[in-house]
Amino acid sequence: MNDILLLKQGEIVLKGMNRKYFEQKLISNINRRLSRIGKFRVYSVQSTIYAEPLSDDIDMDAAEEAMKKTFGIISMSRAAACAKDKDVILAAAKEYLHDQLMAASSFKVESKRSDKTFPMTSIELSQYVGGELDDAYPHLKVDVHEPELTVNIEVRDYAAYVHGNKLPAAGGLPVGVGGRAVSLLSGGIDSPVSTYMMAKRGVMIIPVHFFSFPYTSELAKGKVIDLARELLDYCGRLTLQVVPFTHIQEEIRDKCPEEYFTLVMRRFMMKIADKIALDNGCGAIITGENLGQVASQTMQAIGVTNAAASVPVLRPLIGMDKEEIVTVARKIGTFDTSILPYEDCCTVFTPRHPRTKPTLDEVLEVEQALDCEALIAEAIANTENIKITK
Repeated sequence: MNDILLLKQGEIVLKGMNRKYFEQKLISNINRRLSRIGKFRVYSVQSTIYAEPLSDDIDMDAAEEAMKKTFGIISMSRAAACAKDKDVILAAAKEYLHDQLMAASSFKVESKRSDKTFPMTSIELSQYVGGELDDAYPHLKVDVHEPELTVNIEVRDYAAYVHGNKLPAAGGLPVGVGGRAVSLLSGGIDSPVSTYMMAKRGVMIIPVHFFSFPYTSELAKGKVIDLARELLDYCGRLTLQVVPFTHIQEEIRDKCPEEYFTLVMRRFMMKIADKIALDNGCGAIITGENLGQVASQTMQAIGVTNAAASVPVLRPLIGMDKEEIVTVARKIGTFDTSILPYEDCCTVFTPRHPRTKPTLDEVLEVEQALDCEALIAEAIANTENIKITK
C-alpha cells in the first residue's frame, strides 16, 4: 500500500496574491529537507502539499519527523493512497489503520470530497465506512464529539487518502520568506528560543557567537555549536560565525569605568553584528533580551544599545517571563544544552554595580577611551565560520 505524507499549509493560505511565492518557498524547503532521507515527489493541490516517496526503502518515520519541524506546515498526516472506490477505501482503512483501530476505544469517520465526480457525498461515505468499521471492530464505540481515533478520508483529484489523527507541525512561515537576520547566539536559554521564534516567522538566520577564550572555555564554544545543531531542523541551514571577543573585553576592562562594562560590551556586540548583517544582506539583528531581566535590559540600557546598530534590532522575548521561555526551550530541545555549566562572554568582567539608567551621551563619552573602529575590524577579520551539520 502506498504511504504518503499530506502536509497542511498554515497561514500561507491567507497570503492572497503572494501565496504562490510562499508556497514555492515551502516546497523548496521540503525538498531540501527530504533529500537527506530519499527521493520524493513533492507537489501541491488544493492547499495540501503531498510528499510521495519514490522508492519502498525510504525511512518514512524520519521523513515524518523532518516535516514536523518544517515551518509553514501547520499539521500533517501519514496516509495510504488508494483508488477512488468506496470498497477500496474501506479496505485501505481496515489494513492501514488496523493497529490504531485495535488500540482505540472510540472512533468516528470524517470524509472530505474535493473531487465532486465521486458518486457519494462526504456524509454518505463516512456513514458507509463508519458502519462497516463498527461491525468489523465490535470493541469500538462511535463517538462523533471526542473520539480517540478519527478515521480521515480525503477524496481528491488523483486518489483517495486514508489516515488517522492529524499530527501538529511547526506552523509559522517558510524559512526564507521573511528575509535574513543576524541572531546573537549565546550559551544561555534565551537566545536559542529567540532564534527559533524568528525562524518561525520565515527569517533566514545567521547565528553569531562572541567567544572570549581563555576566560570562556572551548567547552563553552562547543556548547553553542551544539545549540546551533539543535536549531538546524527548524532553521534549515546555519553557518555559525564565532567572533573573538577577548581583546575587546580586556580593553573595556582596562579603559572604562566598571559600571559601564556591560553597556559598552553590548554596544560592541551590536556594532559587530551590524557590520556582519550589512555584509551578508541581512535586514535586522535578533537578540534574546527580555525587559528587566538583567541590568543591561532596562529600557534606558536597551535604548543605548539600540543606538549602536543601523539595522532594526528584533527582541521576540521582550515581554515573556522566564517560565514561558523555558517552556519553549524544552519544546524545541535546547533547554538541556543551555543549562550546561559552561559560561559565555557575558559573565566575563561583570560589574559589581552596573549602570541601569544610562544616557547615550555619557556612554559615548566613556567609549572615547577606546579605538572602537580598530577593535571591531580586528574582531571581524578573525571571525571563524563554522558550517553546522548533523
